[in-house]
Amino acid sequence: MHIGFITPEYPHPEVQKAAGMGTSIRNLVHALVAKGVQVTLFVYGQQESKVFQEEGVSFHLIAHKKYTALGWFYYRKYLQRYIENEVKQQAIQLLEAPDWTGITAFMKFSVPLIIRFHGSDTYFCYLEKRPQKWKNRFFEKRAVLGAQGYIAPTTFAGLKSAQLFGIPPQKVTTLHYGLDLSLFQNSNPDTFEPFRILNVGTLIRKKGVFQLVEMFNRIVAKQPKATLYFIGGDSKDIQTGSHSTWKLLQARLSPQAKLQTTYLGKIPYEEVQKEMVKAHLCIYPSMAETLGMVTIESMALQKAVLNTNYGWAEDLIDDGVNGFLIDPNNIDGYVQTVLELFEDSKKTLSIGKAAKLKVETTFVVEKIVHQNIKYYQKWLSE
Repeated sequence: MHIGFITPEYPHPEVQKAAGMGTSIRNLVHALVAKGVQVTLFVYGQQESKVFQEEGVSFHLIAHKKYTALGWFYYRKYLQRYIENEVKQQAIQLLEAPDWTGITAFMKFSVPLIIRFHGSDTYFCYLEKRPQKWKNRFFEKRAVLGAQGYIAPTTFAGLKSAQLFGIPPQKVTTLHYGLDLSLFQNSNPDTFEPFRILNVGTLIRKKGVFQLVEMFNRIVAKQPKATLYFIGGDSKDIQTGSHSTWKLLQARLSPQAKLQTTYLGKIPYEEVQKEMVKAHLCIYPSMAETLGMVTIESMALQKAVLNTNYGWAEDLIDDGVNGFLIDPNNIDGYVQTVLELFEDSKKTLSIGKAAKLKVETTFVVEKIVHQNIKYYQKWLSE
């Protein structure tokens, strides 16, 4: 079997960008290769073109091209010709692409095209209740309707995406993102920095970071030893037009909370895990996700996670058993839960242990890769 992945991101030093989507693709790609599946990556929108092989994966970094007019169309057709040529030359049997920005709109291939609902602009605009640019919706809908099959990382993301794009929900298959648990080891879960709260992800309004700052203001007032750490890139704030969300967050921190808040920025992936291990609790009050890789990564490291109670999180956490699901706008609910866990180390460790068990039963890539292979084989047989 030979699968091609079309993606704008992937965790690799040669690639410009990597976030949760790229991490999920990498985890799957490595697992596929380990099972003898041949994989080719087409990473578009790069600064320069480059082709190389690494760890059994063929990389095709494809430079972005500028055109005097209709660049959105001509670049897509350029990508189509490039990828289709490799499909024929390398006998690639199936292609997979993300829904974001509808990169495969206006593309036609000689092999099946699968769209994985990592999270489209259409989906996020719906969740955030904000207007969407018509061209983004046009591209995404055209790309989705031009695909043959659909995969979603959570039940909610699949059903909602199907509704938004007008496709039958039964055509969407839920296949969770997976983790290689050998890379997420915490041999001493009872050793951490007391009262340390961690949030990992881009500093952007939809991640619930403004709510988190308000929570921390109240937490510090009750527990003066509490600390808050942010990890992730800064971003422009859509609502205010500010070029820095971090500056907006600083302005909302109380004087006491500001002294005990640290922004580490973007750090290497390996360092993120070290910071997770240090944390007493991890809080991800996001208002827009399809799954949220950092949640299951934190759970794999036996951390008690406080997450949103929005639909996608229901696939990740059983409330009160292996984590907590709380509405991002229920500030008092978060504060009360945090303070209770701060004072009850036995409960914190118990939740963390149950969280790891949840990951072991639901999100192990070794199990999930077989589900993906079976899905691909269905399309190849048809």
